[in-house]
Amino acid sequence: MAIVLLALVTGAGEALAARGNATDISMLYLIPVIYAGTRHGLATGLATGLAAALVYDVLFVPPLYSLAIADPSNGVSIVILIGAAGVCSHLGGRVRQQARMAQARADRNAALAGFARMLMALNRREELWGLLAREIGRLFDLRTVVLAPDPPGEGGRSLVIKAGVPTITQLDLIDGVAARWAFDTARATGPGSDAMTVSEWHFVPVMGGNVAHAVLGVGRDDAHRPLSPDQEPLLASLLDQAGLALARIAAEEEMLALGKVEERDRLRAALLSSIGHDLRTPLTTVLGMLRAIRPESEAQRHQLDTARGEAERLDRFIANLIQMVRIETGGLERALEPVDLNEAVTAALDDLRRVLGNHAIAVDVARDLPLVLADPVLLHHCLINLIDNAAKHGTDDGAVTVRARTAGEGLTLAVIDEGPGIRPGEEQRVFGMFTRLEGSDRRGGTGLGLAIVKGFAQAMGMQVAAANRTKGEGAVFTLLIPPESLRPVHGVGQGAG
Repeated sequence: MAIVLLALVTGAGEALAARGNATDISMLYLIPVIYAGTRHGLATGLATGLAAALVYDVLFVPPLYSLAIADPSNGVSIVILIGAAGVCSHLGGRVRQQARMAQARADRNAALAGFARMLMALNRREELWGLLAREIGRLFDLRTVVLAPDPPGEGGRSLVIKAGVPTITQLDLIDGVAARWAFDTARATGPGSDAMTVSEWHFVPVMGGNVAHAVLGVGRDDAHRPLSPDQEPLLASLLDQAGLALARIAAEEEMLALGKVEERDRLRAALLSSIGHDLRTPLTTVLGMLRAIRPESEAQRHQLDTARGEAERLDRFIANLIQMVRIETGGLERALEPVDLNEAVTAALDDLRRVLGNHAIAVDVARDLPLVLADPVLLHHCLINLIDNAAKHGTDDGAVTVRARTAGEGLTLAVIDEGPGIRPGEEQRVFGMFTRLEGSDRRGGTGLGLAIVKGFAQAMGMQVAAANRTKGEGAVFTLLIPPESLRPVHGVGQGAG
């Protein structure tokens, strides 16, 4: 095209010179020079400028058909042609570079926007891994593989291939080590990075909440560096988008799980409330009738005692159900007043006299202890459940000890049994609702009693703890009474006893 323009301009110059107007012919040669410089770069622009200067010198500068220049002003025109070629080439190159950069940014933004739209439609991790491998492979024309721990969130487990383009079932040992290193350190590995460059794959962690959730690997069939430096920012942006989508999916999974738990708790509370209230009325009638019957023989007395004992146990179970519902629904009311621990322990033991049976009872509560600011009903239920728990899960004829001691400025009220004890590490879990621990002395029962003790104790500003005895076998359940819940008696200090 530059040669054609030079020929056309030369023909026009010949026409002008034939009419005797050869003054501004040099300006005509700026047309091919500017065109070549702006459109085709520095080399073509300079070659066209030099060719234009030679043609103009030979054909239009006296002496004609010679490279000699008689008039210095004509030499200036030649210099201008070559200079114009250089300047136009430089400016044209910058314009083309800016256009390429603008197009690259537009392509990058379009890729990110399209990728973000596709991510918004996903709600499962498996779909995310497949989309990530497929789109990265398409955008960069590379092989891709995505590895993640299975199950999710278990960072210590081995990485499993979740998706690949083309389909990949196994990585080499070196590639697997490189992927694991990228996951553990949250840094890139492989060609183009500063670690594990012997791997054929370039692995990049997929981050979500500053934690690596997966690893993306990209590679070429010839094992060369898969990404150029100007491609790495786009890949980083795509992975950031994937990390945001992963965080959204994780949040949705947590909300779904939480919704299921809340629905389960609502149904359970409704069921417990229904059972408790529907059984309470007929059971009260049965208990009243059993207490009113007078036995005519020793055998009938024994039968009535057994029936009353079982009915009272069922009544306590239903009361536990109702109290548990009150705790969970926030309907628990308390009326704090000073309570004597000796009287509270005696009342609880009296209500459990049938349950305790052959168990030896040891009460070690000093009479000069301060009064405890508590709800008498709630404290009574706590003691009944703790003592009943000790009798139920201890040995058949084992002793049950109730002991009160000063602890710093507060008090501890402990119930001790002689059973197998609690399995190490389960000291907190034993207070969960419907919890019965295998391999310990907390196997039987409904799993409500200790949960109610914890709820009632917290409602009164106390804490409850579980542990094993330091000497001998058995479990120790302790009510921790803080100093602010103590009231001195007749001038006896809080730390007395």
